[in-house]
Amino acid sequence: MTTPGTMQLDVHLTDADAEAALRSDVRHGLTARPKELPPKWFYDARGSALFEKITELPEYYPFRTERALLTDSVADIARSSGADTVVELGSGSSTKTRLLLDAFTAAGTLRRYVPQDVSESALRGAMDELHEAYPGLALHGVVGDFTRDLHRLPGADPGGKRMIAFLGGTIGNLLPGPRQEFLGHVRDVLEPGEQLLLGTGLVTDREVMVPAYDDAAGVTAEFNRNVLVVLNRELGADFDVDAFTHVACWDEANEWIEMRLRASRDMRVRVSALDLDVGFLAGEDLVTEVSAKFRTEVIDEFVAAAGFEPTRRWIDPDHRFALSLLTAI
Repeated sequence: MTTPGTMQLDVHLTDADAEAALRSDVRHGLTARPKELPPKWFYDARGSALFEKITELPEYYPFRTERALLTDSVADIARSSGADTVVELGSGSSTKTRLLLDAFTAAGTLRRYVPQDVSESALRGAMDELHEAYPGLALHGVVGDFTRDLHRLPGADPGGKRMIAFLGGTIGNLLPGPRQEFLGHVRDVLEPGEQLLLGTGLVTDREVMVPAYDDAAGVTAEFNRNVLVVLNRELGADFDVDAFTHVACWDEANEWIEMRLRASRDMRVRVSALDLDVGFLAGEDLVTEVSAKFRTEVIDEFVAAAGFEPTRRWIDPDHRFALSLLTAI
């Protein structure tokens, strides 16, 4: 039973877990064809700071579009949901959190907030700030990976209802198979009638989408190459970071932006911690991120396949981003 004003933090992802996951992902990704790395390894301290800079760039419309859309619609979302527990996956310390909490508080239903993130230190800091700002709100943080730790989320109070928020268009970073698996896991941890608030980028003009991932100032290029810095530091790799060129392109068939690092010359890279040698040919690509954009009918198809019913949807005036309130059936 939720007690007002309490704080609790459950840690299900340790430094050792993160190191093991990094080793596994890098070994698998660098020996795959084409070579690939999961985008979660962008976000060390430097990568997170670079991403914050990206969100302020004129080309990077997704962040400000979703924030404006959420600002305009969050009161309606809270009224439509009626949840007493808001769970936020990949919460970080975003201003979007406070928009949600203020709206659900104003609606008179909110009793508990459950932030989930991979960083224990970031989550502790965010919870301390939220405890001061919302002293009567119960806070239950969960340190874990949303792709495998959803069953660790606290259940609803008797007679209560949870709404899981998965914002930022992050669903677009998952390939179709893992995306469907993830949504199935979300559905499995929810009771019928509980909800998912899903943020999705929408297909729009290529001339708008591509520059958002290839800005003129080169911040995204620096962010992309930072994953090699992480591998050099954490796994004793010897990537020549400057020998890789940032590439962002629109895949028309799959309707996603693909970010790559392209080798500018033949080279051989040693990853000491894995006892692994990896060859690159000049012009060979290492895929570091996909960011899928969706059409509303496609969203309806994949959420229905996972066991959700679209309840309400909010779309910005330029039709670039959608927030969908989905109910577990």
